[in-house]
Amino acid sequence: MNNKAFQMEFGKVYELLLDKATRKGRAKTEVDEIICWLTGYSPEQLEAFRSSGICYGDFFRKAPRPNPNRALIAGVVCGVRVEDVEDPLMREIRYLDKLIDELAKGKPMEKILRQ
Repeated sequence: MNNKAFQMEFGKVYELLLDKATRKGRAKTEVDEIICWLTGYSPEQLEAFRSSGICYGDFFRKAPRPNPNRALIAGVVCGVRVEDVEDPLMREIRYLDKLIDELAKGKPMEKILRQ
């Protein structure tokens, strides 16, 4: 169904997410913190994946410790309600999209990270 998104190279998607956040005055460290919070990857692992050629789907499939609080992420991304996405892998991708949207809109990190 969403094979195209799953097959995209993580490094390229990362650059798009980073660009969206930095255009709105947010920092790379914030983007990295969100991704690490969501997936359980360390900052070093995240940095290594940026140039590894791993596909976006595998990046999420191999996430070492998906944050249990990610289930608290709700709202609409690209016209789709995140909590209604049935495919578990696509839901993970939408979670990240939603968090980066919140970052770009100026939300404080404590709220973005559901603390």
